[in-house]
Formats: sequence, C-alpha cells, structure tokens
Amino acid sequence: MLFSSMTFLFIFLPVLMTVYFFAKKEVRNDVLLIASVIFYGFADVRYLAIMIATIAINYWGALLLEKCQTEKGRRWILGTSIVADLSFLFYFKYFNFVVRNINNLLASDFTFIDVIMPIGISFYTFQAMSYLIDVYRKEVDAQKDVYKLALYIVLFPQLVAGPIVKYHDVCDQIDHREEKFAEVVLGLKRFIIGLAKKVLIANTLAVVADKIFAQPIDQISWGASWLGITTYALQLYYDFSGYSDMAIGLGMIFGFRFLENFNYPFLCKSLNDFWRRWHISLSTWFRQYLYFPLGGSRISTFRTYFNLFIVFLVTGIWHGAEWTFVAWGVWNAIFVMFEHYIGWNKDKQGSVLAEIGKHFYGLLVFLVGLVMFRSPDVMYSFEYIARMLRLSVVHNLPDYDYGLNNKFLLMFLTGILLSMPIFRNMLNISYERKILRTIVNIWLVILFILSAASLAGATYNPFIYFRF
Repeated sequence: MLFSSMTFLFIFLPVLMTVYFFAKKEVRNDVLLIASVIFYGFADVRYLAIMIATIAINYWGALLLEKCQTEKGRRWILGTSIVADLSFLFYFKYFNFVVRNINNLLASDFTFIDVIMPIGISFYTFQAMSYLIDVYRKEVDAQKDVYKLALYIVLFPQLVAGPIVKYHDVCDQIDHREEKFAEVVLGLKRFIIGLAKKVLIANTLAVVADKIFAQPIDQISWGASWLGITTYALQLYYDFSGYSDMAIGLGMIFGFRFLENFNYPFLCKSLNDFWRRWHISLSTWFRQYLYFPLGGSRISTFRTYFNLFIVFLVTGIWHGAEWTFVAWGVWNAIFVMFEHYIGWNKDKQGSVLAEIGKHFYGLLVFLVGLVMFRSPDVMYSFEYIARMLRLSVVHNLPDYDYGLNNKFLLMFLTGILLSMPIFRNMLNISYERKILRTIVNIWLVILFILSAASLAGATYNPFIYFRF
C-alpha cells in the first residue's frame, strides 16, 4: 500500500486515526501494531512470515545479550543474530543476482526459482540490527515486551522506505509519548507537503525521465542525456524526500518524532557534503554501525581510505543487486576519498569562486554517478556518460516525444525552486501571524485536492525506493 494511493488516503488513514484517538492510551500501541501489520500484509501476506522471524530473532538475541556475562559470549550472540538478519536480506535480495553471475562466469546453467524481494526488507533489517547493536553496546536495555519491539520494527510510517529509525531514538517514545492536537495538525500538514512533492512533482518528472532512459543508447543526443539525468535527479529527490516527509508527518500524528532525512542536498559544498544532506538516516546508520566500528579515521591514513571505500561499496550493494549499484558505490567512494585527501572534508571556507566551483563539482560528480544508479547495465551507463560529456556524438537522430509539455516545464522549474530553502519555515508560522497562516492553510488544502485529483485520474504512480 502506497501512502500516495486512494486506499491509504481515504480509507486506511482516516479509519486508523479514528480508532487510535478514540482508544484508551493503554491500547494505542496495540492499535498501531495491528494497523502496521495490516498495512504491510496488504502487499503480500506471505511477507509477514519473514517479518515475524526477524522480530523473533532480534527479540531473543537482545535478551540473550543482556543476560550473557562474558564478552566472548556476547560477541558470539551478536554475530549469530546479525548473520541471521543478513541471511534473510541476502536470500531475498541477492540470491538471484549471485546465481545469475555464477552462471555467466562458469558458463553453467544452474536452474533456480526467482526470489521475490519483500518490500522494505532493507530498511527494517537495518533497523533491527541497530537495535541489537545498541543493546550490545549497552546504550539501551533489551525490550522485554515483544509487542513493543514488534511495533518498533513494523511501525508503518517508516516501514517500507524509511527513514531508518534507530531504536535508541524512539525507545522512550514507544512507552511515553503525548499526542497533542497542534502536533497532529502539523503532522497532517507535513504529510500533505510530502504527498504533493511525490504526486505533483516526482510523478510528472518520472514520465520524461523514464522515456529518455527507455531509448536505445545510440539514439540519445547530448541534450536529451542531460535532460534525462537532471530530470531523474529531481524525480528521485522529490520521490524519496516526499515519502520521508509523509513518514515524518505520520509519525507526528501518532506522537513519534523521527529525525529529518534530507537537508537541501542540491546546495552541497562538495560531494561529501552532499551525502551528509541526502538520505541522512542511511548515512548516519553506516557511520555509526560500520565506519566507526571499522576504525573510522582513528587508526591510520590507509585504514581511513579503506574504511571510506568499504562504506560506499556496501552502500551501493545495499541499494540493489546489480553491478550498476556496485559501480555507483565505487564511483562515490573514489571522490569522497579524493576530497578527504585534499582536505575538503574539514569544511574550511574558501573564496567565493572556490566555493561555487566546489558546489558545481559536487553536483556534477553526483549526476554522473546517478547515471550508473539509473541505467539498466554498466555498459549503458558508460555510453550515456559519454553522451553527456560529448565524448560520443550521434547524428541524424529521429524525433522522439519525451512527454515535454507545459506541465512538465512547470514542475521541473518548481522542483529546482523548492530544492532551495525558500519555504523552510512555512509550517512553523507563529499563531500571531493569522493572515499568513491562513494563506498557508488554504494553499495546503489546494495541494491536497490537486494531489488527490491527480491520483484519481492517473495510473502512473511509481515509487523508486520500493526497489531497495
């Protein structure tokens, strides 16, 4: 079930809010847990078995960690539990990829059943692992109530596409939270903004981006290559940041406070700065649970570069079981290591021209890498990048209808405008500024009506991060 679906907007969410707020506080967690199970099972009930197994592994693993008195035993319990978590992720996300590559490498013909990846498995697996690691580090106590741990893992706002919520950030909220009317209203407003970003901007841009990338590579011109990747970059941003806004807004409605997941990444000062602003919850997870345990930058210069490389390589693999994602991870690792080598990671302020140059450099490296992220295979991405850099020129191309129209142009320009912090504080207008607050509220109602009308009249409503 998508947040941007008529079923969710007009059936699931209104019914849940009615039941939740009329229920006694003692049973509201139970209401959310049941609703989250229904939400996840709506896609395919069979996925629930994997979810239940994940909950059981991490529940018992954490209890054993807390009871064990020896460091060796605790490490063995942690390692076994994490291997069990990752085994589900490996089988359902990477099994097909591994077998296909073995067949290609050995010219063999191993027959196998294609495995269908459960929605959101990458996200909730990482959340479960963060809980185990937090218990191992003694940063939190093991949750004795299995239903409360299940609520943390299954909670529907962030279940299928993040943001990745770490247990130590919400453990107190599971037991003690207060749903204030003002916060519920603010959550609804945040949800509407995310819905509009997803439906009105991302879905419109997706039509053009998909049409360009669907063309044979030898029929894509220089202009079309740049149009395709810049449109896809904006689509990806508004698709995922819109979903994050909806998730954060839904969390606020039910009393949870999730951390922000985006901070205007297109205003980056470098590529390293870009990744501090984009998908912040994933970057933070890898920094806390992979980069620092590997030693971070504390051991030696070589180990620092090695650790950076491993983090970005694993980040690429996390996104998908294709060589394009591996190439994307390596590409970003190379430039992040380069920036670390020349000292750009220290955030020193240079001249205006230098800062502008670093900004456009960061965006260029991101866009070139994004070609690998979006392409169907590595060779296609190399050819596409050659078109972008004019290393390969084509002539006498046929005319294609990429879906360029006034609506696309409006949403493209709107996407560029809203990628800057022009309306950053729009939702936090003080009560005293009644006229401005009323204008904002009216505009949000209009955005919701336009979004609902767009959903009712269209069948094209993809969501990119369901792939991951």
